[in-house]
Amino acid sequence: MRSRTSATAGLLAALALAATSLVAAPASAAEPDGPEGNAVASFTDDFDGPAGGAVDGSKWRFETGDNVNNHERQYYTNGTDNAALDGQGNLVITAKKENPGNYQCWYGPCEYTSARLSTASTFTTTYGHVESRMKIPQGQGMWPAFWMLGNDIGSAGWPACGEIDVMENVGFEPSTVHGTLHGPGYSGSGGIGAGYSLPNGEKFADGFHTFAVDWSPEKITWSVDGNVYQTRTPADLGGNRWVFDHPFYMILNLAVGGYWPGDPDGSTSFPQQLVVDYVHVSGGN
Repeated sequence: MRSRTSATAGLLAALALAATSLVAAPASAAEPDGPEGNAVASFTDDFDGPAGGAVDGSKWRFETGDNVNNHERQYYTNGTDNAALDGQGNLVITAKKENPGNYQCWYGPCEYTSARLSTASTFTTTYGHVESRMKIPQGQGMWPAFWMLGNDIGSAGWPACGEIDVMENVGFEPSTVHGTLHGPGYSGSGGIGAGYSLPNGEKFADGFHTFAVDWSPEKITWSVDGNVYQTRTPADLGGNRWVFDHPFYMILNLAVGGYWPGDPDGSTSFPQQLVVDYVHVSGGN
């Protein structure tokens, strides 16, 4: 898969976020007509199905390969080895310490496998409420994310297409998640965002939590379990261009290693799992 931006050195590279490669040019999603003939974007996946079953291919497609620009350590596979239903209404994305296919990564033979799924060719939305309830993994080097990319990435490139990180977590911060915007002039370590931390040292891996954005023209608001923790508008961009006014698609992935989380170490156990109860989108167009 083609990459979107070059890796940089030092702090910028160390804090580079999830959007850097493995992206195919998306197709426009068909959307039903709503009131007064306006297209209304809605998406529901509750991941119902038998244990070991595959994700719904009409909603999600696999993005495969390694991630050169972030220097991640996993190879993203397709099929049910790394992403499958659990029979209890969840999608489970599993990172394993293995290399059964002699997969090659940027540094040589890959050490891990995992999965990355997107709606690039099945669903896009402009604005709306985007929400997922999930239980994230824990451990040094783990990097789960639920995020969105502008569907003009094939022509505009990254970061001009825009990126909305609904939720990212790095394993060395078990009690904190991050929500971030990336665009032209505010990408990598210059992304505009904030973190949300659970009280009393609670860890996100201890249970399910709901991560959401409410996206409207010229305003995006992030929440965890219904608690709003940041709102961003064009005024926050220091004069840079607001690029969140066109269709975006969604991505779910579990990365292993990379500039931001660092590599797994002796304290990291495998397999690790990102368990997704549902993904819902409403009110978009």
